[in-house]
Amino acid sequence: MKKIVTLLLFILVVSLNADAKFTPFIDEQVRLIESMNEANTSKEDIEKLVMEQEDDYNNAINELMKNTAIMQKHTKHFDTAIFALKKIIAINKRAGNSYAVLRDEVQVRSYTILKHHNIMLINVLSSLNEPSLGDFQTKLNKYTIENQNIMHKLYEHSYADILALPAGSKVLEDTKKYIHEYNALKEVNADTIGYIYKYSDKMYRLNKYSIYHLVSLAIYIDSIPIISLVNPYLHNYGLNVLKIVFIILLSLFIYFFRKIVYVYLEKSLLKIDFLRLYSESILLNIRKTLETIIIIININMVIYVYNDFGSVEVLRRSFNILYAIYFTVLVFKVVNTVATIKLSQVSDDASNIKNDLVNVGIKILNFIIIIIGLLLVLFIAGVDLTTVLSGLGIGGFAVAFAAKDTISNFFGTLSILFSDVFSQGDWIEIDGHQGVVVEIGLRVTTIRTFDNALIAIPNGTFAAKDVKNWDRRTLGRRIKMSVGVKYDSRREDIKNAITEIRVMLDKHSGIATKATRYEHSTRKKSHTAKLVSKDDLNGVKNTLLVYLDEFSDSSINILIYCFTKSVRWAEWLETKEDVMFQIMEILEKNSLEFAFPSLSLYHESEPQDMDKLN
Repeated sequence: MKKIVTLLLFILVVSLNADAKFTPFIDEQVRLIESMNEANTSKEDIEKLVMEQEDDYNNAINELMKNTAIMQKHTKHFDTAIFALKKIIAINKRAGNSYAVLRDEVQVRSYTILKHHNIMLINVLSSLNEPSLGDFQTKLNKYTIENQNIMHKLYEHSYADILALPAGSKVLEDTKKYIHEYNALKEVNADTIGYIYKYSDKMYRLNKYSIYHLVSLAIYIDSIPIISLVNPYLHNYGLNVLKIVFIILLSLFIYFFRKIVYVYLEKSLLKIDFLRLYSESILLNIRKTLETIIIIININMVIYVYNDFGSVEVLRRSFNILYAIYFTVLVFKVVNTVATIKLSQVSDDASNIKNDLVNVGIKILNFIIIIIGLLLVLFIAGVDLTTVLSGLGIGGFAVAFAAKDTISNFFGTLSILFSDVFSQGDWIEIDGHQGVVVEIGLRVTTIRTFDNALIAIPNGTFAAKDVKNWDRRTLGRRIKMSVGVKYDSRREDIKNAITEIRVMLDKHSGIATKATRYEHSTRKKSHTAKLVSKDDLNGVKNTLLVYLDEFSDSSINILIYCFTKSVRWAEWLETKEDVMFQIMEILEKNSLEFAFPSLSLYHESEPQDMDKLN
């Protein structure tokens, strides 16, 4: 008899006929079971029949997994056949045909077995969509137990007494035949449960392949003789040849797909106007991050295939958390790449935007990106963000009190930025510390001292301390000195020296005078109105003073007060040195000598002896 291996035959409605046949597959299983139960069947024959039965079930499950949706859609439960038989039973009861009633009751029990057999199959097929194999097996246990509880009530009658009766009428013989079929169907139902458990892993795996329309390919590959010999060894490691093939093909696909991603990403960045100038730098900076993400995707897909296209909740969340983290890193790198290029452009052009303002703005933006990334990770991890955010409101007072210094420093940062007292690169002096501002951060400002030490000063300190900014000057760095000459110097010589020093300074190329031309700083916007002197606002000093200043204890002092044109320290020292040499030359020319601290003792004559005067 040619085997019909599609499990669709399980669930076709059986037409009532004199032969009482069910479906070709059921009929075949009934035949095999009756052959096994025959008294004259040898052990070798039984083994052959068992192998034949196992092949039938294996092939039937393959066909079933190819047409799962069709099987569930077209399932029938033999209700029509059962209803018709009950009507016939009622008629035979009224006619007093006891054997006919018994015959039909046996058939009703047989159809009831098939009805609940099919219900169990439908439930098992629907549970194949459970997220994990463990969940599927839990549902499988539930449905098989329900089936066995129903079958237990149907199995109350063994009809052994009827089978023991001698041969009689045709009705009696038909009844015996149906009883044998009824007993065989009980075994078919039990065998079906056994084979479902045996092939549960295979059914769950093939159902996952059906999502991608790969069931036929999977079954074909598994049926190749050499692969069917290798697979049992691989099953010990949770693998089979088909999985290995899929893993290799998937890895190769992802490897070549990444190049397509780079090309597509580059084209996408070029289409965005404000990112077009930064596309090359962005791609360069995010390349490693993208490669890491692709590796993670590859690992994720390998595990997904290894798990028969199923996901484990813990692993799924873990990978989603990794994706969220690296997505945050991507956004972080893109923002900082654009910011770095933008800062360099701001530094090169004559923009009124302060570099440190942009720098702090980027830090705040980075902080926001990190917070959003953290909230995304917490959400994926299953944390209730509503509870977290409401908890922040409740604990806000405690946090604010504990972090009052941090908050003070943050507002100190805003004060520094908007008051424009100093900027990055300025030479400042505060609270005994002096150096060049390296960076204005969200919490501290770092200063590089002239002995090459790095000092971090909390930004809140700048609101309470005096800040001296040596770089906020356009013209004039002060030279102030007091030149002392000896008391025995001639008045005319001192006067001539003062005049010559004043003329020398007025004509000196490095000294600022009223005639010195300069341009006001453009740091402030031209439309900003200030009720202050423009020279004082921009730091312009050109005062030149040379006067006889005082008669000190050991010298006559000449005050020299002027400003160099350059505000740079090295150039200021150079100009100051030249001025001092020229002052020395003028003093020598006018026969004047530098005084130095000295003490003069004057001896007075003693009066004559008083006795002599008397």
